[in-house]
Amino acid sequence: MAENTITLEQAQKWASNWRNRPNQDVVAFLIPEVDLTQAIAEENTVNIRTYLGIDENNITKLMIVGVDKNGKDLIDDKNGQYIYDFSQPCQPNCDVDSPLFKF
Repeated sequence: MAENTITLEQAQKWASNWRNRPNQDVVAFLIPEVDLTQAIAEENTVNIRTYLGIDENNITKLMIVGVDKNGKDLIDDKNGQYIYDFSQPCQPNCDVDSPLFKF
């Protein structure tokens, strides 16, 4: 199994949490390179889509999935198509010197 993956059930719960109570304090995400490269490397992936969620510890998450040429999410553990998450929300994981952070 790939690194930093979560189950569909977990992703659905996190997405539901976000939609029911979005966290307005999050301004950005730090995404590990491994999450992006693994998603991009999956068979039939031509794009990447992200979903927002809030986990069971009330931490805002960015979930990453591969997308095929028809715009469909590629989510199928049996075929090596995973939902990735090891993102770290900003705040607190921010580059406070970034011109996009302080304006």
